[in-house]
Amino acid sequence: MKSKYILGTLILLVLLAGVVWIARPGKNRTANQARLNQTAEKDNLTAAETFYDFGSISMAAGKVSRVFPVKNTGSNLITIEKMYTSCMCTTAILRGKREWGPYGMPGHGFTGKIKEELGPGEEVRVEVIFDPAAHGPAGVGRIERSVYLEDNTGANLELQFTATVTP
Repeated sequence: MKSKYILGTLILLVLLAGVVWIARPGKNRTANQARLNQTAEKDNLTAAETFYDFGSISMAAGKVSRVFPVKNTGSNLITIEKMYTSCMCTTAILRGKREWGPYGMPGHGFTGKIKEELGPGEEVRVEVIFDPAAHGPAGVGRIERSVYLEDNTGANLELQFTATVTP
């Protein structure tokens, strides 16, 4: 009878360890930090900065934002067709020939179609807004979030940010 409890406990511990290992935060942190201030190119839609660290921010101080310039560095017309975020605490606004947004996480905010055309050498600005209070008191600690832009070539451009949220 004791051996059944011991075996059951061992199996439960192994399963729990597996879940913790799979769900561990920051597994791509080194890769994200290496992208800091590097140029990311997806076909011809580029951003000189694809990663930003807000550092320590307070829930009580309210929302923070960062603007990422995005440029068509190719020789063909590109149409930005979609923009969305990785979490409902983040929204993004595309400012080009007209303003598109704010857009959020699929299923938690507006993620409709965009038809912003960028000719060769043209630039738009993506304002990323993070609400540190969106997750309530349990939302303290380090966060990693992304904003995704999709264009008519099928390419994705990912803009990332991190922060350490305090009460």
